[in-house]
Amino acid sequence: MSNQDASGVTAVVIADSMSHNSTRLITVEARIHRFVLAELNTHRMFSRNSSSSRAIPISRMIESVMLDPAMPISWGSNKPGMQAGDELSDSDTDKAKAAWLDARDSAVEAAEKLSTIGLHKQVANRLLEPFMWHTVLISSCEWGNFFEQRCSPLAQPEMKAAADAIKWAIDHSGPAPAAHHLPYITPFERGKLTLQEQMACSVARCARVSYLTHGDTDLNVEKDIALYKRLVTANPPHWSPLEHVATSANGWPHPGNFMGDWLQLRHHFKQLKTIERELAGR
Repeated sequence: MSNQDASGVTAVVIADSMSHNSTRLITVEARIHRFVLAELNTHRMFSRNSSSSRAIPISRMIESVMLDPAMPISWGSNKPGMQAGDELSDSDTDKAKAAWLDARDSAVEAAEKLSTIGLHKQVANRLLEPFMWHTVLISSCEWGNFFEQRCSPLAQPEMKAAADAIKWAIDHSGPAPAAHHLPYITPFERGKLTLQEQMACSVARCARVSYLTHGDTDLNVEKDIALYKRLVTANPPHWSPLEHVATSANGWPHPGNFMGDWLQLRHHFKQLKTIERELAGR
């Protein structure tokens, strides 16, 4: 179930699984302010994949920040310490919003100039990041510390909005008993595809969050399997999307950051080799 607040922050549960020993594993896709991503990334129990400024064309990023810029939620007054004071007056808030959008316009102008010169998006897009929305995929068995720290009124308002949206989505979701945690795999595909194909497609769809092209209207098994092969055969390989796919496996060593008996595909090399053999002919 998804949640969206007035700020534009969103969160939706993608997969919610209960293992054999009753450990709950949840994958959430969230849309947050890009400028609080560093705070999210301090939580080490999370496996994450994020939209990337290096992967999205400059023209698309400029269009996004012009049509739908990420704006601060709170316009609190300056004071010593990490928490803002009382909200600015209405007139000063209007001035602050105008200044924020002026800075956005200057960043867009600079990014356009850099693009005209021929500079790669991995540099030019960085100027736009303070004004971007950011899509992040998070998988974890442990959410308590995150909610305690980030749902607090002491958290930065934009980070609190993200945590509140994620908590709401999780609170309104129910886990399903499952031997395998497979984000973005549809019920129809569970009945049609082999387990190895489901795992490969799930990995590919988790990876696509980096350039924002996955979704029910974009499901294509052949393209997903081709992307999976590129991820695991690259030099160096791109392993992080494999962390979201997991198997409930008692008796196995459990490296990684999932609890209970959830074994991440990234660390499950026996299963990984089985996938490679099955997909070898595709």
